Amino acid sequence: MNDIILSVKNLNVGFSLRGQYLRVVRDVSVDLARGETLAIVGESGSGKSVFCKSLMGLLDNNGRVTGGEILYEGRDLADPQTNWRAIRGREIAIVMQDPMTSLNPLLSIGKQIVEAISLHQNLSGKAAREAAIGYLRDVGVSEPERRFRQYPHEFSGGMRQRVVIAIAIACRPKILICDEPTTAIDVTIQAQILDLLKQLRGKYNLTTIYITHDLGVVANIADRIAVMYAGDFVEIGGAEDVFYRPQHPYTWALLRSMPQLSAKGEDLFFIEGSPPNPAVEIKGDAFALRNPRALKIDFVTKPPMFQVTPTHMARTWRLDPRAESWSRSEADGPKPRASQTGGITAPPCAEQEVILEVRNLTVSFVKGNYRLDAVKDVSFQIYKGETFGVVGESGSGKTTLGRAILRIYEPSAGAVFFKGRQISGKISKAEDMRLTRAIQMIFQDPMSSLNERAKVEAIVAEGRFNLGGRDIDMGEEVRAALAEVGLRADFADRFPHEFSGGQRQRIGIARAMIMSPEFIVADEPISSLDVSIRAQVLNLMSRLQREKGLSYLFISHDLSVMRYICDRIAALYRGVMVELADTETLFTRPMHPYTRSLLSAVPQPDPALERGKTLITYDPGMHDYASGQPSWREVEPRHFVRCSDAEFEEYSDMYK
Repeated sequence: MNDIILSVKNLNVGFSLRGQYLRVVRDVSVDLARGETLAIVGESGSGKSVFCKSLMGLLDNNGRVTGGEILYEGRDLADPQTNWRAIRGREIAIVMQDPMTSLNPLLSIGKQIVEAISLHQNLSGKAAREAAIGYLRDVGVSEPERRFRQYPHEFSGGMRQRVVIAIAIACRPKILICDEPTTAIDVTIQAQILDLLKQLRGKYNLTTIYITHDLGVVANIADRIAVMYAGDFVEIGGAEDVFYRPQHPYTWALLRSMPQLSAKGEDLFFIEGSPPNPAVEIKGDAFALRNPRALKIDFVTKPPMFQVTPTHMARTWRLDPRAESWSRSEADGPKPRASQTGGITAPPCAEQEVILEVRNLTVSFVKGNYRLDAVKDVSFQIYKGETFGVVGESGSGKTTLGRAILRIYEPSAGAVFFKGRQISGKISKAEDMRLTRAIQMIFQDPMSSLNERAKVEAIVAEGRFNLGGRDIDMGEEVRAALAEVGLRADFADRFPHEFSGGQRQRIGIARAMIMSPEFIVADEPISSLDVSIRAQVLNLMSRLQREKGLSYLFISHDLSVMRYICDRIAALYRGVMVELADTETLFTRPMHPYTRSLLSAVPQPDPALERGKTLITYDPGMHDYASGQPSWREVEPRHFVRCSDAEFEEYSDMYK
């Protein structure tokens, strides 16, 4: 790395909050070569975003750089006299996580791109307009001349993210910071965005810093990886070094927490404990308290950064010649497994109980003369004790299907049956109360689904209280529910904002479990969680299922998680169920081209696999239904596909 564009030396960043000083970035040093992509990974709160915001002078009023240097092409950006107007956008640009909050809803897409061009390229009028259309074309927006006049709400999430990237590159920066730009995006759109960023990097000679907690994404896009923990880089190396030969215990633990590395039926590995409080001075290795194999010196003295190879370094006493060696399995790093279940799920016994059945369900939304069929003629059964997964892109109808089962949405046609009794349509008040207890939901965002003004005791007890639990000891029931999900009894007297994301999701699960449900709809329950916290929540859900005999409808777009937790998976495309099979069958023998496109886009924590994979793009126009319409067919035992007669013959011979 001879051509260094950015050099950070011993950077410290702190915040003053309620009379306390929080040291969020601690003595961080890293060099960034021109044209490379550096990925920064770590749990929420590790300091990733604060580090990158300090490179652009975007810290809020309570935050400041308290020491160190940020050398950009010879200039020290840590100098309080830095002219940030000359740096932001023109030299260093950023793409934020949520594209909707990054865009002005009152201005057309075109005007927002033209504004960036006018500020940083000194173009105006027709020239600026033509340049803006060119950038829209570069980021893969179809019909850019027409969409130039449209507003953010007229774009999908993936298209809005492309627009945000277009605005960033319209500034013609030398460094592009991407802060979790694909976290809330479907796997197929995520794969397209990652491919787009790699193309733009070559076309515009961009140097990229990519922030994420998704290690599969890192394997796809990174040249080098910096692992951040408690405000410090604990390991820096090439992608192959970090994935195949991790040296720091924290890096190794992050990789081991991924669902791809565990077999179905086994608990996922997770990192015990919590990161250190930034308001407390850290002695020794910051990870020591969470490291079961910590050395005595880890609790006393901070380790230096040891050089493993010319391109790989790690801050751990394990690399000191005086320390005992890592075991071979740890030093080489965890490896993804080809199969997570070890075989195809056994078919249910004939007497196995069907707990929920959906028959020819259609859910429509009508506004004026416009009708949208969000779910179209969907049928399936879920067995007692089973985890039934529904996967698909945004807009495929997954959440609508779950809400129709919960009776939030009224079906336009078809019916839903629970334990043999129809629950869709009009039912008695007594039946309604029975179903409210028997069927519960776990929501996607554990913060927005909890009343921030209520204490945990009131949040967890609300459902039981509303169903006539006024005469029983709700405090005792709440404490029992909290204990069941691994939370202390004294948490009942706190508010949601006092908890981590994983703890808030446990509170949401406790709120459902206090009702003693038999069936739970889990709508993207782990999509916003870090990999280790995600493992804890999945382990909890699996344990509760085993102990309580629960059945789950698990909705997600993360197929690696689905493979680990689900017994069967159904793929939904624009409201239509196109394939249904046992989990391992779906992964090893996918038939419908839409399912194959989803699976091709799943990021794997393996740089070699990511660089060699081929994306499959699904085009609904590829089907020829001139000779006959498709129907729901069992192509092989327990494997159903929506297909025509000709496709049935093709799919039947696909894996022979």
